[in-house]
Parts: sequence; C-alpha cells; structure tokens
Amino acid sequence: MRQSYCIAMDVHSRTTELVVGTPGGRIRDQWSRRTTIPDLTEVIKTVPRPRMVVMEEGPMADWLCRHLRQAADDVIVCDPRRNHLVANDGDKDDPIDARKLLQLTQGGFIRQVHHSESDGRAGFKRQVRLYHDRVRHRVAEGNRIIWFFRHAGIVISSAEINDPAKARVQLEALPDRRWRSDAVLLLEGYEMARRQEELLGRLITRTARKIDVIRRWVELPGIKWIRGATFYAYLDTPWRFKSKAALWKYMGIGLERSRSGMGPTRFRLPRQCNRTLKGAILGAALKATSSSGENPFADRNKELLARGLSPSAARRTVARSLAAVMWSMWKTETAYHPQWVGLPAEELARIRGGSE
Repeated sequence: MRQSYCIAMDVHSRTTELVVGTPGGRIRDQWSRRTTIPDLTEVIKTVPRPRMVVMEEGPMADWLCRHLRQAADDVIVCDPRRNHLVANDGDKDDPIDARKLLQLTQGGFIRQVHHSESDGRAGFKRQVRLYHDRVRHRVAEGNRIIWFFRHAGIVISSAEINDPAKARVQLEALPDRRWRSDAVLLLEGYEMARRQEELLGRLITRTARKIDVIRRWVELPGIKWIRGATFYAYLDTPWRFKSKAALWKYMGIGLERSRSGMGPTRFRLPRQCNRTLKGAILGAALKATSSSGENPFADRNKELLARGLSPSAARRTVARSLAAVMWSMWKTETAYHPQWVGLPAEELARIRGGSE
C-alpha cells in the first residue's frame, strides 16, 4: 500500500461519514456530509495529495467510484464480507465504522472489488444484469404457476405455460371461477416477464454485435451473443486477473485448497464467486459438449468421461478450458482456432509468433 492520505467513507443514501488518516497512521480529520458528488468532492480536495478514497461495496459504490476519480489519486471499493468480522467487533455507529474501515485499509486487510472506469461499460453491465434478473423472475413466475396448478391436482409443464392454446385448456380444468381468475393473473405476470426478457435480449444482442471481442467469441461452440455479452460485461477487462486460476475462481469453476497441520490437502469449489458467470460458463460448456463439427471441447469431454470422471466434473473441466480460451483471445486479440485448444503455452506462443 503506497504512502498517502487515506479517506475512508461510510456511505449511506443521505449522508456519508468521512475519516482522513495520515501516511503515519494518525486520524487527521472526520466529517459528516451529504451523499452528493459536489459535497464529497469538496471535502476530498481539502486533503493533501497523494490521497486515496476507500469505501465498501454497496448500491451507490459504482456511481461514487466513477465520479470521485478526478478528485482523488486512487479510489478503492472493497469487499464488505472480508471486513465483516473486524468491522463488527465492539461498538458500532457510522463514525466508528468509517474509522474501522480506515484502520483496515492502512493495515492492508481490505480486498478490492473491480469497477469499470467507463460509463458506457457500466451501463452495458447494468443492462446485462437486468436481463439475467428478468430471466430469474420469469423462471420463478413459471414455477409459481406450476405449483398453483398442482395445488388443484393438475400437472402443467413449462411448454404448456408458453403455449396460449394449451394454457387455456388447463385453465378450463380448474375447479371454479376464483381458481381461474387467480391463474389468469399469474399467467399475465409470466407473459410480462417473458416480454421484458425478450426485449432486453434484443437490445443486448444489438450492442454485442458491435463489440469486436464478442464477435470473435461467438465462433466458439456454446457461445452466443447473450453469453458473450455476459462475459464481456462482468469481466470488463482481461487484465484484472493475474492467472487463469484467478479467473476460474472468480467464475466459480476453480478450486480452493485447504490444509491443517499434517492432515491431507483438500480441494473444493469456491463458495464466494460470481454466480451469474458461473451459470453462464457451465451452460456454455454443456452446450459445447453437445455441438458437432470440429469441436475440441466435445472431444475433451468424451476423453474425461472415458477416464471415469463424473459428468459434472467433466463439464467443469471443459468450462475451465473454454474460459481460458476466451481469456486468451481477449488478451491477445486473436481469432478462435480449434487446433490451438489444449496446446502447451510454449508451443502456442511459438505458433502465434510465427503467424505474425
């Protein structure tokens, strides 16, 4: 952590507590200000340079992060789960929380959360996030309809929910008018969620077609416009990860290692990960393993199954390979070459060097 003045902010919707620490670790000033960009910028500019602003991840963090960058030499958004045990120790109120965040920062105990510096990228991610929220909402509404009909002893499938003619037949089978009116209300809610999902899907696809790396990604088996847009929006840049292993852990398909004393080393999937990316990459791997043509991912899946791996473990391994190929294509700005998948890094570097 570089030696600079540190401004820790405990952010709330109306007011923000700010505590300034000196490079030597002393508390210099403390203020309470309205949570507006002009008010916070005015306070930050009173602190000598170099100055660093730190806040915890929250609903307003992305907005503050992008608008306070010009007033500070560095703006850090940190993971509140990492701070939880220490921050909740002892007395608690807003000024105390800001001081504890300052102490955690000066001690080097915080973990930074990535935020895009571009308003356009942030807006695209917001739209992609809304799309996945609408997908989850539509699925939940569909399950609610299925449960509703089962309470009346009627088994209805998701295909029948999406077919108006079949849905009307099932409506007529309900016991009375009250049952049918409630079912109509649920079906209208499902239809609204489906229309919103389709609208957002078209908007995202329209934007994704203009982005070079996504156009290259859709050449891979299992990757289409929505999945490509999801990876692009949530990862933001390939340079935020030092290695493939770090990327895999963030996506929820890597492995965490644990060991105590002389006991055995155990591996498990990470509990904290980006679940949207995890679902997208596992879905892409499942689709890739069933695709035809020149498909090294399907070949790899067959090889793993023949070696005795379970289908889920084989799919995770294929997902790691798929994510690594996309990450490499992004960093090197190259096209998809099926014959390059699975090659050692040294041979791949030699081939790329020769192709230039």
